[in-house]
Amino acid sequence: MNETEPPEKGNPPSVLAAETLYKRFRAGSAAVPVLSGAGMIFREGLCYTIRGVSGSGKTTLLHLLAGLEAPDSGRVLYRNQDISRFSRKRLAGWRGRAIGLVFQAYHLLPELTALENVNLPAMLFGERDAKPGWALLEAVGMIHRCNHRPWELSGGEQQRVAIARALRNDPEILIADEPTGNLDEGTGLEVIDLLLDLQRSRGKTLVLATHDSRLARMGDRQLVLTGGKLEPSDRPLVPPTSASAPSSSSGEPRHAPESQSFLRESENPSLLP
Repeated sequence: MNETEPPEKGNPPSVLAAETLYKRFRAGSAAVPVLSGAGMIFREGLCYTIRGVSGSGKTTLLHLLAGLEAPDSGRVLYRNQDISRFSRKRLAGWRGRAIGLVFQAYHLLPELTALENVNLPAMLFGERDAKPGWALLEAVGMIHRCNHRPWELSGGEQQRVAIARALRNDPEILIADEPTGNLDEGTGLEVIDLLLDLQRSRGKTLVLATHDSRLARMGDRQLVLTGGKLEPSDRPLVPPTSASAPSSSSGEPRHAPESQSFLRESENPSLLP
């Protein structure tokens, strides 16, 4: 792993770690490498920004960190526990409690109000108290829109609701994949300022992927994903291999839609503690 300084030298404790992660995708008869030994220790209360060109594997890395996919080799460690050893039920429960996910495309459920979307992660664990959802909407400046549905909200408003939803179960770790990718520059900066303010005031660990170098400079630890590995931010970016896996419009290898991956497991009560 790239960061090995022990806590006694002034570093906060490790909460999540990527250990020599490898991941490939099939493109016809070819196996296309996306991650080639990526490693990093993510410590409590810090913001890590990960910059990379389109197709460099940022979404793949975040999926592995959140347990949405499994690496071909290597490990993801949560407080020194290998999440690949978790049962399917325990993994879904861990992700629902310890990880807050923020997606580029918001992934709010259209039939639910803003308040209902925020409270959904808690409802999946049997909690019916709406008050924490109210408080989070107030924290993101959306209390006045609590009864509106996603199609009645602007992109920036939807992302504010999505950030509140990510915080609903008070997770230790926030994982944000291009959270400003669908927003104009001004709205995007407002959303990032809000996300960083909430992360720092609540002591969360934030792992944020972006292609925007300005946003990347806002992190406490600034990294680039290049050549399938995480490197310090002063390293030059290496374009992905010319032989590419089937990709989405953003250039990343195709995945099952993030919200579907998350909700498909979390909606099944048999997978929750």
